[in-house]
Amino acid sequence: MGIRAVRAWPGRHEDWALQLQDGACVADALAMLRQLAPAALEGIAGQAVYGVRVQPDARLRDGDRLELLTGLQADPKDARRRRAAASRGA
Repeated sequence: MGIRAVRAWPGRHEDWALQLQDGACVADALAMLRQLAPAALEGIAGQAVYGVRVQPDARLRDGDRLELLTGLQADPKDARRRRAAASRGA
C-alpha cells in the first residue's frame, strides 16, 4: 500500500511517498522514513493522519497522509494578546 508522509515548517514543506505492506502501522512508516530521511524525524512531537492525532500502533490504509507534527512555536494565548494589543495601538 502507498502512503504519503508530510512535514511542514513555516514557508515550506517536505513529503515522501512510502510503500508499506498491507496492515502496516504508523511505527512501520516512521521506521521506513528514519531509513530514507533521518532528519525528517528530528523534533517531532507526534503524528496525525489527515489531522487526527494517532499513536504509533495505529493501522494505516492505502492513500493515507501521515503528518509529522512539531511543537508549538508560540503560546496561542500570548500570541492572541499581542495581536489584540497591537490592534488597539497599545
